[in-house]
Amino acid sequence: MNNCKSIIPILFIFITVGVASAQSSFHFLTLNSSARAAALGGAFVSMPEDATAIFINPATLSTMQDSRLSATFLKHVVDINSGLISYNANSELLGKYAVSAQFTSNGSFQGADKNGIKTTTFSGTEIALSGTITNMFDSNFYYGATVKLIYSGLEKTSSTALAADVGLLYQIPKSRVNIGFSILNLGAQLSKYGTESESLPVDARLGINHRLRGLPLLLNFSFHHLADETDGFFDRFANFSIGGELTISKVIDLRLGYDNLVRKSVSLETQRGFSGFGAGVGVKTKNILVDYGVSSLGSPATLHRLSVNLKL
Repeated sequence: MNNCKSIIPILFIFITVGVASAQSSFHFLTLNSSARAAALGGAFVSMPEDATAIFINPATLSTMQDSRLSATFLKHVVDINSGLISYNANSELLGKYAVSAQFTSNGSFQGADKNGIKTTTFSGTEIALSGTITNMFDSNFYYGATVKLIYSGLEKTSSTALAADVGLLYQIPKSRVNIGFSILNLGAQLSKYGTESESLPVDARLGINHRLRGLPLLLNFSFHHLADETDGFFDRFANFSIGGELTISKVIDLRLGYDNLVRKSVSLETQRGFSGFGAGVGVKTKNILVDYGVSSLGSPATLHRLSVNLKL
């Protein structure tokens, strides 16, 4: 556990200093969560034994016992579609590893010349290709890292970036508790759209989950966007998510979640509605897991996700 003592100060340095995470060409990286994660309000940084959790905390890969192929499809607003796919396995050389991809298709746009006369249509596409490895610090204490190459293209122009995700996961089996921490999208542009550099959407997350004794309920709580610039240190802790997963049978899970940052981001109270809330259902069989999640951005949009996990 000496490693744990040396890691804790590092976590607080990242949280205290803060890293800018302004909107950028690579904002699509923040859209790609699984249906299960979305249904739980994004409170997923400490979730073990889920192949899609590596997109939020790469250290969770250490808890995967089986090789799995997983895919998620997100129907966004208008004709924007997004998703992710991952494959995890175990090898003598690398230990537990995963390869994955995230994508977003922004649909088609109508081009026009300087006089406003319509020309050809064009499209926008964003892709991130990733590799993840993980290992153990000590008993029940894991770390993981993901390296990803990112591409953002619009018509004939494009921008690329190289980034990394790092994460920690500490498990307390006797108490049925998992504690997770991750920093996502640390990196920089390799090539620019224009003359100005753009920041990547850096995100620091800290969370815990607990499975109740005597009740089939998994509670999840996390802080996210801890690296965002705020007026005061404690203001960043208003960016929290909470979610619950109730197992009602051997094959069915029901989920409900809430993301306070999404709720705050909808400025007009008349448009808030159920903004920030998510819900979903999971269907489990021996070799296949199917999850559906819906999350609300208020009256402007409701997002639907479908995830499929195959045991190989």
